[in-house]
This record gives sequence, C-alpha cells and structure tokens, in this order.
Amino acid sequence: MLEVHVPVRAWRFESSPAHTSTPVVEQGSLRGTQAQCKRMIIVFTGNGKGKTTAALGQAIRAIGNGKKVLMVQFIKGPWESGEHLFLKKFQIPNSKFQIRRTGRGFVGILGDKLPLNAHKKSAQEGLKLAAKEIKSKKWDLVILDEINNAVGLKLLRAADVLKIIKPISVDQRKNQHQSASVDVILTGRNAPKSFIKIADIATEMKEIKHIYRKGALAKRGIEF
Repeated sequence: MLEVHVPVRAWRFESSPAHTSTPVVEQGSLRGTQAQCKRMIIVFTGNGKGKTTAALGQAIRAIGNGKKVLMVQFIKGPWESGEHLFLKKFQIPNSKFQIRRTGRGFVGILGDKLPLNAHKKSAQEGLKLAAKEIKSKKWDLVILDEINNAVGLKLLRAADVLKIIKPISVDQRKNQHQSASVDVILTGRNAPKSFIKIADIATEMKEIKHIYRKGALAKRGIEF
C-alpha cells in the first residue's frame, strides 16, 4: 500500500513506481497510508482577494493527480468568468471538472432588484445540489464557492451546511451512503465559527492593499 509522508522539517524527492517524484521526509516525519487518510474540510475566508482563486488552484492540483472535481457556485450569477471560459477553451470533460452556477447575482448591491427570497431559493437549491453530489461518490473534491457569504447574508443556515459536510465517524460509514473520502472546500468572506471549528485547514486572506480603494474596476483575467 502506498505510504504518505507528511513533512515536518526537511524533505527531498525520490522516484517511485507510483509517482515520478515522491516527497520523502529526512527527519521528524509523520507516516500513514492512503487508506487511513480521512476526508478533509478546507476553509478559505477573509476580506482579501484570493479565496475562489485558491480553490481553483486546489482543483487544478487535484485534477493533475487524477481526481474529479465539482465546484458549486453560490450567489454568483449567470455571467462567465475566466474559469468557465477555461473549461470551454481547453475542452475539459464534465466528468473531470464541472462548475455549476446556482446563484442569481449580487445580493442587495450593484443594482440588485430581486427580492431576498429569490436569492434564498437559489441558494437552497444549490445546497440540495451539493448534498446530492457529495453523496453520489462521483467526485473526489467538491468546492462550495461563496457559501460562507451565502450564510452571512442569511440565504442559508450554517447548521444546514454542516449537515452535508460534517465528517462521518468510521463506525457510521458502513451505514451511510455519503462518501467518506470526498474533500470539501468552503470559500467566501466571514466564514462562520462553526465552519472554522470543523475545518482541517482554515486560511484567512487578509487585504493589505487593493486597487479598488483607488476606484479601479474589476479587471478581466484577475478578478473574473
């Protein structure tokens, strides 16, 4: 069975039959097996740029390792961003990487005229879709993009999100249809404390400087 080496201090690369280059820890390593690696929950939050961008980078890394990735986008409307154009341009199969947009656009800002209930309905439909896809066992990584914002705007309840992402104990897995191996990423500002608490990794993107402050508009290829 393939061993997983988690680096603590120094590490180097060695070739192996399974991988072209496998990291091997020189000292202070933690060792385990793939079968023992539980699913991971990752949170990208904060007021700085980079949350969705980091999730997309994680998706590319997963796909490069033969994983299948689904991104469910909350709030974001029907417009196409660079990631959607990328999938079309390079003809990435839906079975390997798929982005599903479930939002109706900005909520309460930038000319939004939809009633809040319309946004709530879309978010709830998105959550149902996410729950279904997580249980389907089709995906190795599921990204719930802007779901933190959806909770912050009261389009969704944090408790309802936790129901579909909360890790299942080893004893429960035999009786559950949900895949125990799917990793989940939650993005968006103001991640609820309950999300942070359950996360295996939580990273805050902090704004230090942004050209928006000078009145600049969003730039294609950078912001969308």
